[in-house]
Amino acid sequence: MIEMERQGWEISLYPLILQKQAVVHSEAEQWLLRAKGLPYFSGEILLANYREMAIKPSRYILTFSRMLIGNASSPNFFFRALVLFAKIVAIAARMKAEGVQHIHAHYATHPALAAWLIHRLTGIPYSVTVHAHDIFVQRAMLATKLREASFVVAISDFNREYLASVVGEWIKGKTHVIHCGVQPELYTSQQTKDRTGCLEIISVGSLQPYKGFGVLIEACSLLQKRLIPFRCRIIGGGEEEPRLRNMIARHELEGVIHLLGRKPQEEVAQLLATANCYVQPSVIMPSGKMEGIPVGLMEALASLLPVVATAISGIPELVRQGETGYLVSPHNAVELAWALEQHYLHPVQAARMAENGRELVLKEFNLENNVALLSDLCRQSLDLCLTPATSQTTSAVIDTIFP
Repeated sequence: MIEMERQGWEISLYPLILQKQAVVHSEAEQWLLRAKGLPYFSGEILLANYREMAIKPSRYILTFSRMLIGNASSPNFFFRALVLFAKIVAIAARMKAEGVQHIHAHYATHPALAAWLIHRLTGIPYSVTVHAHDIFVQRAMLATKLREASFVVAISDFNREYLASVVGEWIKGKTHVIHCGVQPELYTSQQTKDRTGCLEIISVGSLQPYKGFGVLIEACSLLQKRLIPFRCRIIGGGEEEPRLRNMIARHELEGVIHLLGRKPQEEVAQLLATANCYVQPSVIMPSGKMEGIPVGLMEALASLLPVVATAISGIPELVRQGETGYLVSPHNAVELAWALEQHYLHPVQAARMAENGRELVLKEFNLENNVALLSDLCRQSLDLCLTPATSQTTSAVIDTIFP
């Protein structure tokens, strides 16, 4: 959103849920002040629904009915849609009054549902970026939400192909692959990292089962048995922390594996600069939940770190075997330990892969370049929707709806 504004767009942020986080990145603080959140019930919401019902009762009832029928297959989605509907109607009224010209929703779950509902009620066009769990796990009303979107953005070629397998080949024609990105200049890229002494392993991610940190701990136990000197630091917090601490104690690794907790972006960048190897041990859950392409991998490669990651989802589009890093099978601690050992035993080769990785990030995972691609798509959508009388509009509002 910051980069979209830098490239000339007006942005209004309408979060469906305002969550309090233990750590807030400094760049995000301004958006908390600007976020146009609404409660689940208020006089404004009641009035907006009354007006919509009074002006276009058939449209209101039909839209509400389609939403309920479309989400009936998932009790969780059905209940959440029911709770959010009245709020979304009020958001639609606000957007119309504000003059919003395009809505962009991140995630094809409830954010896309909100965009679809607002489009049905107001005619404002919308687009959707699909990421990971929103298409791998939760797919209620997916085809409907994507079919009526002006365009769809997938963060990987893998996601584009996956969408086609789920909703049909028709989706390929309106789906554009735009990778997520980072600002490479924020990450230290000096080629002075010590790759000959202790293997300084680092990994970043929420402590959730699909991140696979338990596999990393098992791999570290194998490294210790092979007498490879190392230290492993894991940045992030979450539900898995007690289990991971128990694993560390059981393997007697308290002195070499450290759970650092949540850290702001600036501190993460500083910690990456002190490492000489990055690991992304993600796995696929029985539900199908898995990564998209973790931004942590992009940050690591931008920091000139050799990387090891699991070959799932879109990760091989960034970590290319033997070229920009090592790929291993998910849930395989033996393979992971082997790859880490290779980085330790062959520092020159590791450095070469790290250099290739940074070049790839600069070329294909650069935030400024990739936001420009999204900006072009939004502009094309607006050009198609605006009438000659309104085509001289100098600024458009891209409404980003986050979960």
